[in-house]
Amino acid sequence: MKTGDIWLAQLDPTIGSEIQKTRPCVVISPDEMNAHLRTVIVAPMTTGSQPARFRVALTFQGKQGLIVLDQIRTLDRVRLVKRLGALRPATLASALQTLQAMFAS
Repeated sequence: MKTGDIWLAQLDPTIGSEIQKTRPCVVISPDEMNAHLRTVIVAPMTTGSQPARFRVALTFQGKQGLIVLDQIRTLDRVRLVKRLGALRPATLASALQTLQAMFAS
């Protein structure tokens, strides 16, 4: 499992405004963490949300969508169903830069 991989993840149960359902998620935790921990930090993806400066646009499996960086969460690997692919390097770089900007201010 590597940073930028896209996995189908079971996000339920959720509470309140947390993004829900089984959906693709981008692994954003560093490779070193991924190699040693039973948990992984992910950002869910969606096709049904509004663009914002903390959401990165992408096309995956022929669909336009967003990486919802305002909904990052830590999951146990048991919630990961299967690997679907990986982000393009430019999209991964954009997502990581957006995260840095979010937490720098």
